[in-house]
Amino acid sequence: MKKLVSLLILVVLFGMGFGGAAWAAGLTMKGSTTVLPIAQAAIESYAQLYPNTEFSLTGEGSGNGIKALIDGTCDIANSSRFIKLEEAKLAFEKGAYPVPFGIAIDAIVPIIHPKNPVNNLTLQQLKDIYSGKITNWEDVGGPDKRIAVITRDTSSGTYEVWEEKVMKGERITPRAQVMASNGAIVQAVSTNELAIGYIGIGYLNSSVKGITVENIEAKPETARTGEFPISRYLFMFTRGWPTGETMRFINFMLSDEGQRIVSETGFVSIR
Repeated sequence: MKKLVSLLILVVLFGMGFGGAAWAAGLTMKGSTTVLPIAQAAIESYAQLYPNTEFSLTGEGSGNGIKALIDGTCDIANSSRFIKLEEAKLAFEKGAYPVPFGIAIDAIVPIIHPKNPVNNLTLQQLKDIYSGKITNWEDVGGPDKRIAVITRDTSSGTYEVWEEKVMKGERITPRAQVMASNGAIVQAVSTNELAIGYIGIGYLNSSVKGITVENIEAKPETARTGEFPISRYLFMFTRGWPTGETMRFINFMLSDEGQRIVSETGFVSIR
């Protein structure tokens, strides 16, 4: 397995002491790189309301986040996919009962270089490109050049949703270049005119071109209704029903302010 690239964001905020040190609550969050910018922005706003809270936030993949939750090494697991049956069984065996909270909606957008003339691909074409059956852009309306396929690592929830909704049981070609984050895929595609990748909608920017799928554009309306064919929920899982600081943060994420943050980071609010 490719070495995972971990992004560590440590936010430590101390409240003002009155005749002594102020008591500080703490939250540890691990998991999805897709959910990472939402969580980071939410922490920044939450800290203004509750300045005595200490946060540790890492982005190392949904699978790793859920594993950490099961092992009891985090309070919240950020995940861009739902928990698997085998993960749930393992959690129960360890006395952990993961509780999912849908905090946002996402669309996984296929991206190419802005100079590539292709504007739309069908699900079948995407599947054929990623399985290696289609290897030349000319076969899908592009230049007579070999396609550079870029995918996510297997610990990624984005990879697993792509595997479920696009690949439908077929394996991704072994010649695909593997990246450990959405940001890494954006960077790779933006510098390679023949590349194709896929990212969460919140990572879409002008350095790459998002293409339609089945002639449907990825946008809040089509993601929320499920009309865009590669849509999904983004989750925060807790180890049992949350209490204390964990519950307060989850409630914040589901509040109007939390959902405003979701929209401002480029993702889709749940309402």
